[in-house]
Amino acid sequence: MRRFALFIVRTVRGEWHGIVVDPVRQLLRRGLSGLLLAFVAAFGVIFFHAVAQHPTGAVAVRLLGGVYADLPLWLALLRTPVSLYVPALDLPVWAGITQLFLAFALAELALGRARTLAVAYATTLAGTLTVRVMIALGPGWWGLGLPPEIGRVLDTGPSAAVVGLFTYLSVVRRAPIVFTLTGGSMVWESIAIPNLAGREHLIAVAAAIVLGLLHGHGRSLRRRVWSVLRIGSGPAKAPVQADGERTPTAPPTSYDEPSAVKLPQQRTFTGSSKSMDTPTGTP
Repeated sequence: MRRFALFIVRTVRGEWHGIVVDPVRQLLRRGLSGLLLAFVAAFGVIFFHAVAQHPTGAVAVRLLGGVYADLPLWLALLRTPVSLYVPALDLPVWAGITQLFLAFALAELALGRARTLAVAYATTLAGTLTVRVMIALGPGWWGLGLPPEIGRVLDTGPSAAVVGLFTYLSVVRRAPIVFTLTGGSMVWESIAIPNLAGREHLIAVAAAIVLGLLHGHGRSLRRRVWSVLRIGSGPAKAPVQADGERTPTAPPTSYDEPSAVKLPQQRTFTGSSKSMDTPTGTP
């Protein structure tokens, strides 16, 4: 029991420093500029929600950020960045803005602006593309497939990005309590209410866990990929001259057997051995 209590204390202390103390220090150092993505995301959702209240604005919002699974892939990819700011129709907007602002604020302060955008877009895109695969499988497949009519369901909202950011932060900062309250709760909710949004949340959590486990191994991963590409490309070809003939390349030097060097032969003197500096003639 004592060990378990010590484990809880250490976990809470580590999460407090990794999720609260470090971002607050970054905020004090960078100022409000460190919350740029959080303000843009929150005001973007508020703006598109206000525009969608009018019939003409609803059509414009649907054309700019409405993503459906039956759309062409290029059009869905083009609308996906805007769909992050288009609130879902069946979810309360004002209740989700707090979670949205908190997720982007913590991620930007702890991870940086570029990585926050990359994780948010990657987790959202993973859910959008995986739904297409599920629809292509069709009903069945042990519950993985989806019927074709799901392709006409509007698939928008920042919830997948929010879940992905919280999960990525939990993995990178080793915060199991934060994961239980955010990503873990989404998993249980998706199991209890199996709908399209729930499946996308599960996919976002899985994608964020994979990205979090790869965090810090980017250099070694790129090195391995580069070595595989070099091996697959084969030996380098000789450069081609202007007349079309290939320039002969020098054969590779073997480091196991040193190349033979031809040494000058020594002269052999017969008779009395005298120094080469002593004249042989009689004065």
